[in-house]
Amino acid sequence: MIPKKKLIEVALPLEAINKASAREKSIRHGHPSTLHLWWARRPLAAARAVIFAQMVDDPSANPDLFPTEKKQEKERQRLFKIIEDLVQWENTTNEKVLQAAREEIWQSWRRACAENADHPRAKDSWLTPSPGAAPCRSRRSGSGLRRTPVT
Repeated sequence: MIPKKKLIEVALPLEAINKASAREKSIRHGHPSTLHLWWARRPLAAARAVIFAQMVDDPSANPDLFPTEKKQEKERQRLFKIIEDLVQWENTTNEKVLQAAREEIWQSWRRACAENADHPRAKDSWLTPSPGAAPCRSRRSGSGLRRTPVT
């Protein structure tokens, strides 16, 4: 099975990331991150964009959902809009923006889990119940997954 390409492997809205990163460096006065100048300090905007793009599938990785290049590009632009919102300093604690990013990450994760369900090591997953325990399904909590017995 060929690994699916992630968004970071195909394209990023670099202009928006660079602009937000430069702006962030000038507005962070008084923020704890400016207490000490680290050797390789990076703006949080760039970190949020890179982490998101590493976790989300590029639309070209899902030809069943986005069969044409036009549809792939349209979806890619939608993902770019999420990144553009995510890198804004004002949105650091904006739950609506963060939730949109989480949902995209979860969609990519669910597809990966479904596509690899028959992998020999899939049964070793931390979501698999221990022997003798009730079967579990993943259920989202505020901070991630928790094991919930199937009722």
